[in-house]
Amino acid sequence: MTAKRHREFFAIRPADASTDWSPVACSAGRIDEIILADNLDTAAGTGSRTRLARWSAGALIDRPVVHDFHEEVFIVEGELVVGCDAEGEGGEAFGPYTFACRPPGAVHGPFVSRTGCVMFEIQYYE
Repeated sequence: MTAKRHREFFAIRPADASTDWSPVACSAGRIDEIILADNLDTAAGTGSRTRLARWSAGALIDRPVVHDFHEEVFIVEGELVVGCDAEGEGGEAFGPYTFACRPPGAVHGPFVSRTGCVMFEIQYYE
């Protein structure tokens, strides 16, 4: 397994900046990410990824998600609703300074961010 490359402190653009963010697939709205460090290889089941994920107001993942790696998520700003229906209704809202830790195989979601949010995420294999 190849280790993530060494990166000393570096500037990250603010959440409202349009550069450096790349789109991520979602059901509605927009989710973007900045990859901070990455050697996650889902085909080989090795490595890890550290990223920021920015959800626009109304961004929706309309079905539960499950994956074979660990995931830790910290909401930095905004609000994320967990357990909504496919239209983004219902569910439980979580705001800044809330955290989730999901082992491989944990079913989670659907999700909507009615206000927009920024999350710090770490995904990894043991």
